[in-house]
Amino acid sequence: MMLFKQREYLKYLLPALIVLALINIFPTFFLYIISLTNYDISQRVEDLSFVGLENYRYLFSIDKDFWKSIYITLTYTFVSVTVELVLGSAIALLFDANTRFRKLKLSLFIIPMIATPSIIALMWKLILNAEYGVLNTFLRWMGCAGRNWLSTDFALVSLILIDIWQWTPYVTLMIYSGLQTVPQEPLEAADVDGASWFQKLVWIVLPHISTIVSITLLLKLIENLKSFDIVYNLTQGGPGNATELLSLHVFRLGFKQTHWLGRASACAVILLLIIIPIVSNLAKKISYSRESA
Repeated sequence: MMLFKQREYLKYLLPALIVLALINIFPTFFLYIISLTNYDISQRVEDLSFVGLENYRYLFSIDKDFWKSIYITLTYTFVSVTVELVLGSAIALLFDANTRFRKLKLSLFIIPMIATPSIIALMWKLILNAEYGVLNTFLRWMGCAGRNWLSTDFALVSLILIDIWQWTPYVTLMIYSGLQTVPQEPLEAADVDGASWFQKLVWIVLPHISTIVSITLLLKLIENLKSFDIVYNLTQGGPGNATELLSLHVFRLGFKQTHWLGRASACAVILLLIIIPIVSNLAKKISYSRESA
């Protein structure tokens, strides 16, 4: 009887599994196959030949920009996600404590999150322009020297700050939704026992919202590791390759300066191999926390 019910479930799941395989599994498998060839976008498919791990050897031993793009990607991801998680959690706690005009404040606060990447990039390009940008105009009015915020020295920092500006509202919204599920009984009991605000936060609130925090962290890590749109529209990986994330390095190898789709595919596979262990580890922790809750 149990086996029959499992087969019934499988019958309904099968169409979704087929679509998932066509959308995700097949392209990933094809990407891996291309990464083992010398495929160039300018050549015919008939001229394609198998080169084994040669593209990976090239990336690891010859392509110095590859290692720099990994360093830039990890720096960009670690700094921005860490700040967003801390800042977003703090703002969510403030929203939760102050109920006055809460819906209006939340609605206004999420505007950066819902704007299109191309518009955001254009807006910040105008703000950060060294000659007539709003930021440098304000600094000069205050008697300070302007800066070239998209220069080699400041471009990555500017991108991190833009990401924090755009995605802190998302983290705030996620954490705030978790705070709404915290039961009031333990908090009221803690008040009776004379617990401080910090003690209630550490021993009651944070354990209760740990799952939503983990999910938020997981989604933001994935988003930042594969970031492309705003960075490309704002700096195109420059100046030089000062802001060339791994995703932009893939694009440059495959479509921009060269047409080595085999090497670009190998680079994309490595990016995938960076993301998968992080996602898998966090997913296990989320599953474990749900089971123990």
